[in-house]
Amino acid sequence: MAISMILDGALTWPGRPRTATGTSAQSAAFPAASSDADLVAAAVQGSKPAFDRIVGQHQQAVRSFLRRLCGNAAEADDLAQETFVAAWSGLWRFKGGSSLRSWLCAIAWRKHQDWARSRRRSARREAEAGEGLDHADDGRPDTRLDLTAALASLPADQRAAVALCLGADFSHAEAAAALDLPLGTIKSHVTRGREKLAALLADKTDGGRHDGRA
Repeated sequence: MAISMILDGALTWPGRPRTATGTSAQSAAFPAASSDADLVAAAVQGSKPAFDRIVGQHQQAVRSFLRRLCGNAAEADDLAQETFVAAWSGLWRFKGGSSLRSWLCAIAWRKHQDWARSRRRSARREAEAGEGLDHADDGRPDTRLDLTAALASLPADQRAAVALCLGADFSHAEAAAALDLPLGTIKSHVTRGREKLAALLADKTDGGRHDGRA
């Protein structure tokens, strides 16, 4: 999926006229060594090539973060698209107080929270209508599925901290900026989340061994 393709209809900043195609802002080439600050400055002036570079450099981190939160690749990729559309519209607000990656993941986190709230509302409506969801187990344990299930069992903030720090190699400070949480809280979430995941996965492994002996 080329996320930048969805931006073709959204290249206008609120209250600012679209930059004409063919101008230096739109057509300027960017050397491989261009910094995030250079790309942001150009994108804020209306350069789609600059924003395409931003997307190319950071979409994998955003997607991976969202996939760990959602446990569903298709839903996560939809949220990643929404994240970059929102980033294009609001890039002028980025002031460089955190890394661009943290800023993008902060948007992704808010998109996920909105998505999760919507899911909970839908689930409540279905429950009230007597339409329970089927959670049948196919009986085929898999390490990746076990990890996804274990992550899903963590509280939302803790899961997000673990996904960033252990899954995406964020520093504690970067994760704190992305999630708008105190640094000490992030450290605690990561430590406790790691312990819970280890315990849950160990239980799965032990259970599988016992089943194999039966």
